[in-house]
Amino acid sequence: MNTLKTELTIGLDAPVTLLHISDTHLALADERDCERKRELAERRAPSFRRAEEMLQAASQMQKETGHLIIHTGDLLDFVSEANLDRAKAFVTENDVFFAAGNHEFSQYVGEAFEDADYRNQSLAKVQAAFANDIRFASRIVGGVNLVAIDDGYYLFDGEFLPRLKAEAAKGLPIILLMHNPLFEEKLYDVMMERDRAKVAYLTATPLPLMAHYSEYRLRQQTADEATLAMVDYIKSEPLIQAIIAGHLHFDYEGMVTDTLPQIVTGTTTVREILVK
Repeated sequence: MNTLKTELTIGLDAPVTLLHISDTHLALADERDCERKRELAERRAPSFRRAEEMLQAASQMQKETGHLIIHTGDLLDFVSEANLDRAKAFVTENDVFFAAGNHEFSQYVGEAFEDADYRNQSLAKVQAAFANDIRFASRIVGGVNLVAIDDGYYLFDGEFLPRLKAEAAKGLPIILLMHNPLFEEKLYDVMMERDRAKVAYLTATPLPLMAHYSEYRLRQQTADEATLAMVDYIKSEPLIQAIIAGHLHFDYEGMVTDTLPQIVTGTTTVREILVK
């Protein structure tokens, strides 16, 4: 397990510390789940051997410090009774604010094209395991408005923009929590170096930079009008002070614009973010 310390300066009267984890990928199944789910768990679990360790570490740090845990999605690797039970226990036993990832609604990991209809098959069941609305929620902590938004499918729902504007109307500095990072040139270049298929896995990547993508990845990651409008607003609203994301499974800090920092936390890292 790694621990990182990051500072965000946004002009708070008193500092607030957040404990950020992401992409835990619980891969559990038991006798309540079908044989196919149990086989999936057996295949997937070796890739995420430290999942339970990460939850325990974040829990212990919260017990010691009292800081809020923020999780930016893929707590589950796929939907199963065992995974939902563990997720519910984690958010019940700890103070956790959560933004959904794409895997929260995955039935068998890669078995189908994931869109709103696919997500909605399991949304109610998954939502029941969590304390806050996992698609859009806000929480004020020490004078900063944390707004968790679902962009797990590289899209923002059209209804999210007026809701985000309503959050800005509260007049508090905003930190956005989301699963997929927003496109930034530096991070795109990093992904072109890291990913063998040369796919960036970022929300709102410009179409010319995806010309080499496979048909599937292009369809998956092309932003629609609602998403582009949302991104334009995020970049232009001065109250939005930072983005905290996951999805990429490595640690990164960059800038979406000259004034908008973006923090990505990896699978085996607990990041202490001091907001002051």
